[in-house]
Amino acid sequence: MTDSSNTSEKDSLQFRHLRLIDRLLQCPNGKEPEILNSETDLLNGEFVQALMRAASYFAHHDNPDSAKFLVFIARELSHQLGLYPTDQASAQASTSSPAADSPEIPAKL
Repeated sequence: MTDSSNTSEKDSLQFRHLRLIDRLLQCPNGKEPEILNSETDLLNGEFVQALMRAASYFAHHDNPDSAKFLVFIARELSHQLGLYPTDQASAQASTSSPAADSPEIPAKL
């Protein structure tokens, strides 16, 4: 593949991420799982990062409700994808790790 085809694939993926985020923002309350399940091939760490970038944008452009919603979706999706430590794993790490005060950043993100 050439650099231009890699760029166009990346642009296409970003477009699909943004389109899915837009659909989530516009869907009726409670329909989020249905929307997400319609694009399961996009549900990965890259999409979680896209959600967080969009949330950051909204937070800095006076739209805190959309920002909070997208952070919530990102957190829930991270849990479901195994990208976010579970409460039990966090508790075990905090009792056995000297750096327990430092937040743990998932390796896959």
